[in-house]
Amino acid sequence: MTLKRLALPFCLLLIPFTAYSQQTAIQNPQAVAFAAQAMAALTGTTQVSDITLTGTATRTLGSDIENGTITLKALGTLYSRYDLSTEVATRTEVRSVTSAGVPQGYWVAPDGSFQYMAGHNCQTGAVWFFPVLSSLSLVANPLYSISYIGQESLGGNQVQHISFALSPAASPSITPPLQVLSTTDVYLDSVSLLPVAIAFSTHDDNNAGTNIPVEIDFSNYQQVNGVQVPFHVQKYLNGSLFLDVTIQSAALNSGITSSDF
Repeated sequence: MTLKRLALPFCLLLIPFTAYSQQTAIQNPQAVAFAAQAMAALTGTTQVSDITLTGTATRTLGSDIENGTITLKALGTLYSRYDLSTEVATRTEVRSVTSAGVPQGYWVAPDGSFQYMAGHNCQTGAVWFFPVLSSLSLVANPLYSISYIGQESLGGNQVQHISFALSPAASPSITPPLQVLSTTDVYLDSVSLLPVAIAFSTHDDNNAGTNIPVEIDFSNYQQVNGVQVPFHVQKYLNGSLFLDVTIQSAALNSGITSSDF
């Protein structure tokens, strides 16, 4: 399916990112160090601008289970899309930004109709399926506060828990504040420092105050052109496995452009 790039008025960040430039973020030195080490473990010295992943996936929503093929694409940290084709339907989800740098997104329903994402659901990282371009890469972004939560156990693994969020001063008049809507927790394996999970909240379209937990688990890392790529990605929605993806191929820096989104 070929999709035209749309202007999405219903999925707007209330203040463009450029308005944050004068705000102050608090970055914990230990958290910054762990994030930097994780990025080094993931990429070495390789610069990554885009990625295309292809594989198989199982989508589970209640008693409905669909199996099919999936393609996931990302350009930088602001653009992502996945196209899932199953025996039942073709499903597409896209995240991008406007020319003013405002996050936006939409998905395509099985009947071909476009459904716009609520603006409060566009504040976490667009690239949830590839850690290199996820919130973890925001370690050098002065607009984000980075917190060290501590060492924990997650799924039987010892992890270092760090958290990213827009500066508390970025949206003093918005409820809930962008600090809350953008918060993303990252869990790094204590030995390898490769990400084993990221977690954030999505919300009801009509109620930004209703938190629905989302967790992305990464495993089976394989090196592709010097970059560590998780070949198994699982997305949990409200504690239940929603999308189980097995990657079969990965292409880095293939020249994807924003028109693909």
